[in-house]
Amino acid sequence: MTARPELAVIGGSGLYALLDNAVEHDVETPYGKPSDPITVASVGDRTVAFLPRHGRDHRFPPHRIPYRANLWALRALGVRQILAPCAVGGLRPELGPGTFVIPDQLIDRTNGRVQTYYDEGAVHVSFADPYCPVGRETIAKATNKHHIEAVRTGTMVVVEGPRFSTRAESRWFTSIGGAVVNMTGYPEAVLARELALCYSTIALVTDLDAGVEGDHGVTQEEVFRVFGENTAKLRGVLMDALATIPLDRDCPCGHALDGLKLPIELPEN
Repeated sequence: MTARPELAVIGGSGLYALLDNAVEHDVETPYGKPSDPITVASVGDRTVAFLPRHGRDHRFPPHRIPYRANLWALRALGVRQILAPCAVGGLRPELGPGTFVIPDQLIDRTNGRVQTYYDEGAVHVSFADPYCPVGRETIAKATNKHHIEAVRTGTMVVVEGPRFSTRAESRWFTSIGGAVVNMTGYPEAVLARELALCYSTIALVTDLDAGVEGDHGVTQEEVFRVFGENTAKLRGVLMDALATIPLDRDCPCGHALDGLKLPIELPEN
């Protein structure tokens, strides 16, 4: 590796590889090993890291992903900005399979997941706006370039999984303002914020959630099929965003820890 990777992609279901001619890095962290070795390669004149969220063999279900190790390992390598594509269910009829959504908010409905690095002391990180505004705008421009009419706002409801929602739950998520539902967007987003990293996501709708319309329930086969059909589009958007996102961070994310006394020493590179 000739330069540290300032940028990273955390890939979700169906996106187990992204970078060609990549070098693997095994990274040890205080929280164990990440989901997989991190691959690092050049994208144009930039150095980018890639980590498959579930592992390349999809061995980690959503509630068992080593989220703390994943984010810590990326920062330890030098990463400061993360793009995090994911598969989601649509909670509104107009958000059908194949729709791309760039969320600006999330609602946490997980339980039992470790969601902080700060188990001691008073470290309260601002999380009012969970996604990086610069990353979101960069992704939006990339979707325009690829002639994708992405929905540029929306609340992502993150559930514990691994089961899909009941019809009643799905209708409730819609009633409280949810646009899409997902199983991996939290605590990933807040852990990135606790490390002062930029984090933004592009969500691919693979199905309408169970309570939205009709008698059809969500199946894993359907999710993987729709994601596979759109992988080329998603890859194109990600590669363009990686090539154009500003490296000089001009957003609040890098200042998330300003003025806070941390009980641990963060990795630096």
